Amino acid sequence: MKKLLKYLSNYKRESILGPLFKLLEASFELLVPLVMAAIIDIGIKNHDVTYILSMGGLLVLLGIIGLTCSITAQYFAAKAAAGFGTSLRNDLFSHINTLSFQEIDTIGTATLITRMTSDVNQVQSGVNLFLRLFLRSPFVVFGAMIMAFTIDIKAALIFAVSIPVLSVVVFGIMLFSMPLYKKVQKQLDRVLLAARENLGGVRVIRAFNRQNDEVRRFDEENGMLVKLQVFVGKISALMNPFTYVIINLAIIVLINTGANRVQTGNITQGQVVALVNYMSQILVELVKLANLIITISKALACANRISSVFSMEPGIKDTNHNEVKGKTDSPKVEFNQVSLFYQGAKSESLRGIGFCAKKGETIGIIGGTGSGKSTLVNVIPRFYDVSQGSVRVEGIDVREYPLGQLREMVGIVPQKAVLFKGSIRENMQWGKKDASDEDIYRALTIAQAKEFVEEKGEGLDFLIQAGGKNLSGGQRQRLTIARAIVKNPQILILDDSASALDFATDARLRKAIKEETRDMTVFLVSQRASTIKNADSIVVLEDGRMAGCGKHGELMESCEVYREICLSQLSEKEVQ
Repeated sequence: MKKLLKYLSNYKRESILGPLFKLLEASFELLVPLVMAAIIDIGIKNHDVTYILSMGGLLVLLGIIGLTCSITAQYFAAKAAAGFGTSLRNDLFSHINTLSFQEIDTIGTATLITRMTSDVNQVQSGVNLFLRLFLRSPFVVFGAMIMAFTIDIKAALIFAVSIPVLSVVVFGIMLFSMPLYKKVQKQLDRVLLAARENLGGVRVIRAFNRQNDEVRRFDEENGMLVKLQVFVGKISALMNPFTYVIINLAIIVLINTGANRVQTGNITQGQVVALVNYMSQILVELVKLANLIITISKALACANRISSVFSMEPGIKDTNHNEVKGKTDSPKVEFNQVSLFYQGAKSESLRGIGFCAKKGETIGIIGGTGSGKSTLVNVIPRFYDVSQGSVRVEGIDVREYPLGQLREMVGIVPQKAVLFKGSIRENMQWGKKDASDEDIYRALTIAQAKEFVEEKGEGLDFLIQAGGKNLSGGQRQRLTIARAIVKNPQILILDDSASALDFATDARLRKAIKEETRDMTVFLVSQRASTIKNADSIVVLEDGRMAGCGKHGELMESCEVYREICLSQLSEKEVQ
């Protein structure tokens, strides 16, 4: 939590004024029992109506001043808490964006979403209540005890005994409940993960008629969350009855002691009423303090979870901020005995990969599922860093490039076609912010997407739903390819991005890319032999190793893995 307090630095004034006005409100509240005692001992005793009315007016005035102080304190506390939450959420989002794929894979998307939403909101609520009540409640509790001592020392000893007993109960329950709230937040992650997977894979779930299984799975996760929440709720619920029992017992003893003191003439009846009022104030404030501690416990648990995200250092750091000039006489991309371990994996995903890609060449990458095709191309833009060896672009190790410059040189179309809510034009401008309509239509033409875009009737203004849900799989893939081509990158990576296209459209796409992007080095990842057959060079992967590298004809003779793939997919005529 200490690390997060820096986000209150821009709200120092509000963080001071909020508690200050709450203390002023508490000070006026502590005067109320004394005024009541005066009304009883002087006004009522002497039947002085004028005195009673004047002191009643004083009570109203104290109430108005207290209300004004309370509203002002609430304003400053809310402003500081909202500003705190905004700054924290912005920084957390920025930090998450600096994490590499490896850290995001490790912690999980569902967990990160929970941290940014539920956890930040919980911490924000904790800050708000802290500024309003954390100083006020103890001030009223100890202030009431001090005021009781000014009235009668013997009666005030009851306060001195009851307050420590109450503190033990409150803080004991708090210490026991804090670890339980951490478990609740972790289970909330699991519920969110189940909901996210269910909504993301709703088509698959319905296609296989697994709705009941998913409902059962969600019920199990949600049921566990409910059990944890009920259990910790029961522990927290002990707070109020325990505190009420202690306070009411203290009031009984106080009234008995006060009655005896009145009979002996040591204190007045009004002073007994004032003591009871002070005890009642202590009860109310301790209940508030108990609820505050519960909220603070949740907030601290959430703050620790947020801090754990901030403590994660990005595995890929931008160590160089100066533009690097490549060597024009070097291969465009060069793999030198590249090996890569995923965090937590038992074996290498890539082992000893070595080959070169020259400017303007098309490199086909083929292999079975899980052979490391996507991993191989993901190390070029440094989505992952190699464990051994090096990847060079224009003769320079990719780790020496500023990340911005390196990724500006690379255009990548991932396996899963991702589009964002907005017009086609806005989605295309992700590749190039200032892309003109002419640039966009050229890219759409190359990607074989111009025809269906024009058929939509709205052209580039056609609105795409979130995730491209109002487009077919093939249309989404073609638009993501066009988005990468708009960028006009030096290196274009197509990671199995034409899997939803029919063979004719796929062939036209490959021909257009070959003809229209002659200076572009293209990496073509596919499980279709027909897609990579005519590449300038083909890299064949098997279990993370390079089983072969060369042209189609050479590999048919020298690489058994490649030959098996081709013979299983192509006719004898196509193999030639």
